[in-house]
Amino acid sequence: MSICPRCGAENSAEANFCSLCSAPLEGAPAGSAPPPADGESGSRLIPTANPPALVSYYLGLFSIFPFLGLFLAIPAVILGWKGLDRVKKNPQVHGKAHATIGLGCGGLSLLVWGGALLIVIISALQGG
Repeated sequence: MSICPRCGAENSAEANFCSLCSAPLEGAPAGSAPPPADGESGSRLIPTANPPALVSYYLGLFSIFPFLGLFLAIPAVILGWKGLDRVKKNPQVHGKAHATIGLGCGGLSLLVWGGALLIVIISALQGG
């Protein structure tokens, strides 16, 4: 197992370049270039190297649904922060927009569904 000096990702012992950020790993031949990333132009469109941002995006979008919304909004917000933190540490992973959308939708759904739940609880306690 080899740890990337740039992003800290774990790579196989045989790897010469990081599978996450393409940085040269210890023991890489001098002057060699990392292999071209398959579909690199699409990596900005769908940030596969930043799973927290991607999952946050989908959870945030699905958190608009009643009943499930509150339960999906909480992990959307948490993963959105993790995705943004990951982009801050290594901009090559992309996904800032996905993390921001997941964080925003999740936060908004948390306010809406949390508020609705609070109203239901208060109304039930008042016998109304």
